[in-house]
Order: sequence, then structure tokens, then C-alpha cells
Amino acid sequence: MKFDDLDTRLRVFETAHDHCALPGLYLVARLDGRGFTRLTKEVHPFEAPFDVRMRDYMVETTRHLLECGFRMVYGYTQSDEISLLLHPEEDSFGRKLRKYTSVLAGEASAKFSLLLGSLGVFDCRISQLPRPQDVVDYFRWRQEDAGRNSLNAHCYWLLRKQGQTVAQATAQVKGQRTATKHDLLFANGINYNNLPAWQKRGVGVYWEEYSKSGLNPVRQEIVETSRRRLATNLELPLGEPYSEFVQSLLPAFL
Repeated sequence: MKFDDLDTRLRVFETAHDHCALPGLYLVARLDGRGFTRLTKEVHPFEAPFDVRMRDYMVETTRHLLECGFRMVYGYTQSDEISLLLHPEEDSFGRKLRKYTSVLAGEASAKFSLLLGSLGVFDCRISQLPRPQDVVDYFRWRQEDAGRNSLNAHCYWLLRKQGQTVAQATAQVKGQRTATKHDLLFANGINYNNLPAWQKRGVGVYWEEYSKSGLNPVRQEIVETSRRRLATNLELPLGEPYSEFVQSLLPAFL
């Protein structure tokens, strides 16, 4: 059978179920580390519950994704996950979702693995959001998840370091009120409110404008030009101020 005949007959099995995002929808990609609990606690001796090296690897991976060829508005990372807001007018690959998920997962896995020095793999999913408010709510949701997970992790690892088993520590933390968890930490010399903001709220990466001085070779004079660069925010606001922060990023790119 000729190649063209084979190509025509078999390519349909590859593309028949391609799903494309509708124009104008906001696309948010969420990447999660595969087996990162084992990777960071058993394979590599990262400090529990949080390690600055792991934070930096995740931030650098997020920065890479914002510069890997897609039009990105905002990147947010907490724990072993990364969320990326694509520009509503991004139309690479005809907005085929399988292309976005596969390319972004591949880029994240490659970058993180290079930073780590061994294999680290991400999966990826896409949320299609119709309104700006849905975008704000999405990132508010992920930040609140970060806070909940952070408090639980600090309590869990405190108990583990005190000699409790996995089952014992999990059972003691599970179902406890937030105030009770704060009291547990405080009784052991940890004021949760004083812990670094990035551990409780995650880290944001976004584009910012800045001025750069340069020489005009024709007039031989110094001129100011506007440039764009990535900013990393380790002190994200919380709650409604965070919603306003995310909202403030949207108009500049729409």
C-alpha cells in the first residue's frame, strides 16, 4: 500500500477525537508532579514539609513555561503544581487541547528534570473558562488549596518528627479544626502566621513593564525605552486582595 493511502487511512485514528478550545475562552493549564511525594521525600532528601530548593525548581520551571513559545499571562505554583493562564487570543496548533497538554507537560518535565538532575514528570489538564471572573476564582481556589495543604503539612510533619507513624500523624490531623491545628503548632513553638508567605500562599510569576536606558546612535543621546520581563512574587496577597491582583493582570493583556 502506498504511503499516501496509509496516511489517509490511519491518520483519522489519531485526529478523529481532537478537541479544540473555542475562540475567546480563557484557558488555564494545571500541571501536577507525578509521584512527587516519593520523589521529594524518599528519592531525594528534601526538607519536610517545605524546601527552598524545591520551591526554586518549581519557580524556575514556571518561568520556563511562560517563555516556552505560548502567549502566557500568569503562572502560579504551590507545592508540586503549576497553573498557567494562557492569553485568550493564543491560537497555536489551532487551539488543539491535546497539543497544549502534551507540549506543556513535556516542557515542564524536561526543565524540572534538568534542574533536579534526575527524572521528574508532570501531567497536564486544561480548564476552559468563559469569563474573567472564572479566571480570578480559579486562582483564588488554588491559593486557598495551598493554604489548607500548607497547614496540614506543617502539622503532619511536626508529628512525624516527634515519632508518630504515617497512620498516626494522618489520623491526628484529619478532621481537626483550623484553630486546633494552629494551636498544635503554637504549642510546639511554631507560629503559623509568621511562616514565609510562599509556603502558605504559593508563588506568582507574571510579566511586568520596566524602563531601560539606551543610546540613540543617530542623536547620540540617552533615551528611555519600555521593556518586558518576568517578575517572581514570593509575597502574594491573600483573599480578596489576591483576587484584585489577578484581576489587575488581565486588562493589560486583553
